[in-house]
Amino acid sequence: MHLLVSILSALFLQLVSSIAVDSSNSTYLFTQPVDHFDRTGNNNRQWSQRYMINSTFYRSGGPIFMITPGESPLLSYYTDSVHLASLAQSTGGMVVAIEHRFYGQSNPLPDLSGESLAYLTIDNVLEDFASFIRAIKTNPSSIFPMAVPKDTKVVFGGGSYAGNIAAWMRAKYPDLVEGAWASSAVVYGRLENYQYDQSYGHHLNVLGCGGCFAQAVKDLDDIFLSGDVQKIAEAQQKFGIPGLTTADSAALIAALVSSAANDPITQTGDPMDYAVCSYFADNKTNDSQPTSCLDRYAAATNGAIERLGLLPNMMLIMGNSSLGLDYTAVDQVSRTWYYQMCTWFGGWQVPPLKSTGLTAYRSELLNLDYWQGSCRKRFGPQIPVPVDVDAYNKKWFEILRGATNIYYTAGELEIWRDSTVATTQGNLLQSHRGSRIVVISGANHGQDMRLESELDLDSVKDARRIGNRLVSRWLGNKSRSRNNSVRSTSCA
Repeated sequence: MHLLVSILSALFLQLVSSIAVDSSNSTYLFTQPVDHFDRTGNNNRQWSQRYMINSTFYRSGGPIFMITPGESPLLSYYTDSVHLASLAQSTGGMVVAIEHRFYGQSNPLPDLSGESLAYLTIDNVLEDFASFIRAIKTNPSSIFPMAVPKDTKVVFGGGSYAGNIAAWMRAKYPDLVEGAWASSAVVYGRLENYQYDQSYGHHLNVLGCGGCFAQAVKDLDDIFLSGDVQKIAEAQQKFGIPGLTTADSAALIAALVSSAANDPITQTGDPMDYAVCSYFADNKTNDSQPTSCLDRYAAATNGAIERLGLLPNMMLIMGNSSLGLDYTAVDQVSRTWYYQMCTWFGGWQVPPLKSTGLTAYRSELLNLDYWQGSCRKRFGPQIPVPVDVDAYNKKWFEILRGATNIYYTAGELEIWRDSTVATTQGNLLQSHRGSRIVVISGANHGQDMRLESELDLDSVKDARRIGNRLVSRWLGNKSRSRNNSVRSTSCA
């Protein structure tokens, strides 16, 4: 099981359950073929894709703002509690959220076996959304319970992987999508994503605890690699985790201490400070002498367990990488996402090689073999190992170079930054035209796509204002926006 996805999914469901949303939003169904690109004529299987509508502010002729939850189930959060809802209010538009195939209750086939997930391709995913938009533009009464003109303009938005979808939809279907707001879109594939580890460490260093944290990771590795059964068991007890293998233990600890890494940074503070670095402060202990870095690392891990309300049996299930390999029931976020990592873009979260001289902020046990080792066990011998990330980038990153009307954002401190177009080493789309790239100073992952709050950083507010102006331009003067050169900005 992909630990971080499992933990973040649980956290997200807790979040949305605490947000007041319009529960009157109805769920609708749209019929799709299992395979849009079958040319044999033998595959006529169909399935129902779920979508929701927020038409609270809609005026006839207003734009449609589309979003997909990506690797999450469809909830009214996506129609009511994202920035697109504010755009709908200001433009007389509506928000349409459409569930991604093989997530939630939108399942083309009755299980998540490797054979079924073979139909989870980027081309099929995008064509699902394109077919839906074509229906809007040819037969809107089949989609909406109210009158909507056929020439209605569509803007696609989303954050993280859903930001990928937004950017790809504009790039591949510019005749259907006027523009895309791609917040923290992780569009660049990396087989061994040690940059994730480095961005996490940079965030810790900004907060002042990166050095002690890295030392603790090394000290724990020394124990895990020692082969001393008693010392290993004592360390696992100290960290409050069940008796897993050393690699699974290291993976679970890494997931727990990074569980706040995507949380929004606001004027009231940085959640990573509270969730991680506060445990490395001297005043966090009751002893007169500071405890070791390893003890502080254990305290942070136990703090995450308590904060997330995890019980030992829950952690055993989440942490045991040998469990559930052949469990193929639908509505498993982590299984579907693992398939995408195995077959699309990699992104395995590994430490840097020692030869690079870079500081490691996660265990050396979490190497490429650990992560991709179960791909064939889960999904079958047909799965390529390793996944061809170069081919992925050649098709799905390069398609963005010629695209127009895409607004890319990235948080300065987000752990996924080096998978966005605005990496810490510079922009990956320097020759791109017709779009805008903004690095949001002091911000985290996807903050500009969240609903506005008075506690937002000024830089986040500025990034939204830039995006709002671009959207207005796309909707009002398409030719002008197509001719703009790319601009890279840091919202300070």
